[in-house]
Amino acid sequence: MDLFEYQARDLFEKHGVPVLQGIIADTPEEARAAAESIGGVTVVKAQVKVGGRGKAGGVKVAKTADDAEAAARDILGLDIKGHVVKRVMVAQGADITEEYYFSVLLDRANRNYLALCSYEGGMEIEQLAEERPEALARVAVDPAVGITLEKAREIAVAAKFPAELVDKVAPVFVALYGVYVAEDATLVEVNPLVLTGAGDIVALDGKVSLDENAGFRQPGHEALEDKDAADPLEAKAKQHDLNYVKLDGEVGVIGNGAGLVMSTLDVVAYAGENHGGVKPANFLDIGGGASAEVMAAGLDVILGDPQVKSVFVNVFGGITSCVAVANGIVAALEMLGDAATKPLVVRLDGNQVDEGRAILAAAAHPLVTLATTMDDGADKAAALAAK
Repeated sequence: MDLFEYQARDLFEKHGVPVLQGIIADTPEEARAAAESIGGVTVVKAQVKVGGRGKAGGVKVAKTADDAEAAARDILGLDIKGHVVKRVMVAQGADITEEYYFSVLLDRANRNYLALCSYEGGMEIEQLAEERPEALARVAVDPAVGITLEKAREIAVAAKFPAELVDKVAPVFVALYGVYVAEDATLVEVNPLVLTGAGDIVALDGKVSLDENAGFRQPGHEALEDKDAADPLEAKAKQHDLNYVKLDGEVGVIGNGAGLVMSTLDVVAYAGENHGGVKPANFLDIGGGASAEVMAAGLDVILGDPQVKSVFVNVFGGITSCVAVANGIVAALEMLGDAATKPLVVRLDGNQVDEGRAILAAAAHPLVTLATTMDDGADKAAALAAK
């Protein structure tokens, strides 16, 4: 889950990272009140989860409260790379002397943490990393040890900070790593981290991505979700603990096991080439269980997608037998009643497959078509969707 800048700022402040005052505003009038409360020069910043805000006109300096109100009026409603601005943050102005870059992230390839740091920060960090990679230090961080003060100094030296600044930035690196660990983040980034005219190190703009798999031990993170931007089908699936991702296609897909579902998506896409180019409409893994309730919840989510024209249920019976799956499908269709209006192609294999198929055949539901193989099922589902 990616956070808005103001949310990242609040987490930084909570964990002792030096930040400037910031107040959110949803209207120009609120922006004016925020600027009056902060006093002095402020910066009105669009709150969208995308980079390039400054170049798109989403960041404006306001010398007065009137300027802040006018800036908010210009920014609210602005479309920045497909993201419409609905909220701004009015932040305290900064006397910037120098700009730096720092981040810590999950290095999946090496099963480690990685700190990225540069003495040369600012908006063009991506360009810097590409054109002058030697200017961006990459320092591996052992999760068992973390970023201690000694490690933070090592990072600062590797990033070519002058000796007189190493001891200034190191404690901030430690505090930012504290955010990373305490909040179960996969990314904590500051760009820019600045040196002010007064000689202070301040995190001026932050980006934080949280690991949703850690939600069970981070109950406070639920309040950080951007529910307005969430896909309603994905939100419904999340309520039922379903692993669901919306795609742009016409064939709904249900399977048990991520690997099987991924393979099914490929097979449906391949079969769809012979039926007008129809594509899979979603990823939905119901996991090891296929009870009536789980199957009904999955079908309810998929059938609620207006793009879906047919559904392919592709289940391999292992610990959960095909009998349980078949009974789950029959019961789910009964539970959904008139809400089930789109054809289903069902392919079962594995434990008690013959008995499971017999249950579906005996039920003789008008929406259900049986398939013997994955290829056969994908072809039938694609053909039904094309009609």
